[in-house]
This record gives sequence, C-alpha cells and structure tokens, in this order.
Amino acid sequence: MKEETPVDDVAADPRVCLICGDRATGLHYGIISCEGCKGFFKRSICNKRVYRCSRDKNCEMSRKQRNRCQYCRLLKCLQMGMNRKAIREDGMPGGRNKSIGPVQITDEEIERIMSGQEFKEEASLPEHTWSNNGDSSDHSSPSNGASEGNQPSPASTLSSNRSVELNGGYTAALRDQYMNTPMNTPYQLLPHLFSYHAQSGLLPPQPRSLYPQSHPLVLQLVAAEDLAPLATPMLIEDGYKVTQVELFALLCRLADELLFRQISWIKKLPFFCELSIEDYTCLLSSTWQELILLSCLTIYSAQIFGDLADVTAKYTPSEGEMQGFSENGMEVMERLIYLFRKFHQLKVSNEEYACMKAINFLNQDIRGLTNVSQLEQLNKRYWYVCQDYTEYKYPHQPKRFPEIMMCLPEIRFMAGKLVNVPLEQLPLLFKAVLHSCKSSLISYRTGSSPCLTSTGTSPGN
Repeated sequence: MKEETPVDDVAADPRVCLICGDRATGLHYGIISCEGCKGFFKRSICNKRVYRCSRDKNCEMSRKQRNRCQYCRLLKCLQMGMNRKAIREDGMPGGRNKSIGPVQITDEEIERIMSGQEFKEEASLPEHTWSNNGDSSDHSSPSNGASEGNQPSPASTLSSNRSVELNGGYTAALRDQYMNTPMNTPYQLLPHLFSYHAQSGLLPPQPRSLYPQSHPLVLQLVAAEDLAPLATPMLIEDGYKVTQVELFALLCRLADELLFRQISWIKKLPFFCELSIEDYTCLLSSTWQELILLSCLTIYSAQIFGDLADVTAKYTPSEGEMQGFSENGMEVMERLIYLFRKFHQLKVSNEEYACMKAINFLNQDIRGLTNVSQLEQLNKRYWYVCQDYTEYKYPHQPKRFPEIMMCLPEIRFMAGKLVNVPLEQLPLLFKAVLHSCKSSLISYRTGSSPCLTSTGTSPGN
C-alpha cells in the first residue's frame, strides 16, 4: 500500500500538493496543488461557501483525510497562499491571470473569508452572483462540519435583500438548468437557507404547489428503494445468551444484506445508465458505508433499534472487552446516539430519505472520478428536488431542509470513524448504542426524555 506523504513534509517536495500531500498536477491559483484541492478551492470561492469545523479547526489534511472537514481544507488553502483573485469571475476553467502567484493574507482577512463576512459585503454585486449572509456559519453549506463535505451548495444562498428581485427570472433559470424543465411563470424555489430569521417575520409560510418536475423525480428515487423489511433473522429465544462471536457474525450478515441492497439500489437509479462504469464503481466504493448508516437510521430503524437491540441485550461483554474499549469507540458511540436522536426528532420521510441518499451518493469530490461536472449537475438537481419537496410538504417547518442536509456531513464523518473501530469492539459498540437509543425511545414515549429535544450541537463539538 502506498504511504501518504505527511503534509508537514510537502513543502520540500515540489511534486506533491501543498494542501493535502496528494500528487500535484501543476500550479493552480498560485501554488502547487492537486486537481482535487484546486477544484475544491474554486467551488468554495465561486459559490461563496461558508463552512464550520466541529472540532478544533486543526483537522489533519492528507489525501485520505482532506474531505473530512471542509472548513480546515479551505483554511489550509488560504494559509498556503491560494489566490482567490486568480479564479475567473465567470467560473469557467482556466485561471484569470496565469502570472498571478501565491498571496499571503493576514489572519484577519482569512477570518473574514472563513466567516462569510467578506461575502456578505459583496452582496451588492450583480444579481447573478451567489452570496452568503454573514451569520451563516451555523447553517452553512450542508456539506460543512466534521465531514467529507462534498455536496455542492446550490442554495449557498441568495442574498436576502435581493430575494424578491431574484425569485423570478434567475430562480427560474436555475431550475431550467438543473432540472431540464421549462418554467412558464416565476416560481419561488430557493428557501434562502441562511436568511430564514429575516424572512420569517415578513412572510408567513404560504401553502404552494409542488414544482411539476419534482414529483416524478422523487417517485423515481423512492421506486429504486427496497423498502421491504430486512431478511436477516434477528430473533433469539428467551433466556439464550448471545456470545461475542455470534453477535459479530450477525452484524456481518446484516452488513452483507445492506450492502447488497445498496448495489441493487444504484442499478435502479434513473440516472444509472448515464454513469460510466468507472464513476459508478468509484462512488459505490467511497460511499457504501454512508449509505448503509443512513438507511439504518431511517427506513430500517424499526428493525435495527428494535429487533437488533433485543439481540444485543442478550450479549454480556467480558471485563476485558469493557476495559479495552477505545476512545475512538466512545466518540463513535456518542455521535451515533446523537444522530439517532436527531433523525428520530426529524422523522425523515421516505421521500426525503431517497433524496438525501442520492445527494450523498453523487459526491463529485471523490478522487478518481472521470466526469465531475456531470455528477455536480445531478447532485444539484436532486438538491433542488429535495428542497422543493420538503418546503411543499412541511411549509411550517422552514428550517427542516437545512437541518436535514446538515445530517449528511455527520453521516459521512461517522462512516469514516466506524471503519477505524477495531472489529472485536463492534459487538460492544452496537450493544451500547442500541441500548441507549432504545432507552431513549421508551423514555420519549412516556414523556420523560428531555434529551430528544436537544439538537443544538453534536457530542464532541
């Protein structure tokens, strides 16, 4: 296996990216970098994205870890001298000025960019320009936080003081572009993710119809899902004591079935025939853990937190297993419990789940893809579909869509952490998580659980 180049040693090697240590492809926006970091920096600046870090703003940047935290990746780009002024204003390929080199900016300037303050001051730019409100750090791009953070942010978002002006022609043009369907009349599409507070006092939620193209696209995604109960047996006789080996074997059988369902799902997707074999394989190999975790928290949650929880309750870990439980395992346990509570509170519908899954799968920042622009277009299409459906179905929950999208970075982060948990610790981890979650459900039903209403930040933030 090829060893990664430590980022600290990158400056000494001109062939590697100064951001993540991957193989460099040339001089991009002033510094030596790889295609991945070049594209990430361009999208972040062009779309005026604002990210957040759920840890200490000092996440590791390497080829494998660079997608875990968008905030720290963009911060590294700026610190190493990537020049945002070298990006063409029209967003097309190619730098604006090939002679522009790296730039050193002050910590204050970096903070203004990272917080979105600089983008806020640019809100008076021509109306086709994307911008973020300055206070969007808590609900920024849905791919922010401790995540691989690779969703595009098509709603990144229009400035609230121009919303009335833009909701007509420009919004219609966006829908036409990404959903391939003509719009005859002005139609309000974007919910302006980061300006709900400003809008809510002016315009109460108004009932509206679903955009015509959204309904068939949502139905296609739901039709691709296998909503039948899991077939893996999870019933144990009363009094039977489950061993660590038996529980581990059951978890493996469940994982096999869930993985098989994800492969079948991909082949039923309406855009499957548009994907190359290379991209399909690359996307599946990079996202299968996330897809399984998302399905366990939604459509299969009754079996996972019911039947499987009953099986794990009959497993008693040894003293050695208890003492050997790692810190990483504890963090994974806390975050999984948080995710369960969040999803239980949101009560994500099958339609929302299907959209979330497609958005997560269409991850255009994964290394090795051959047609990134195609994936970005598809990602944005289903982003808009999910947004339109959620606003139509839940008009009195204006924050629902951003809250749902904010679950995806945590899903990605947790999937990455789960694969690092030692296999022998998985039975104890599942027992602890499922016991806690089932206890929360029981307490919630009896009205004695205050924890399920707490959704501010996830554990460990």
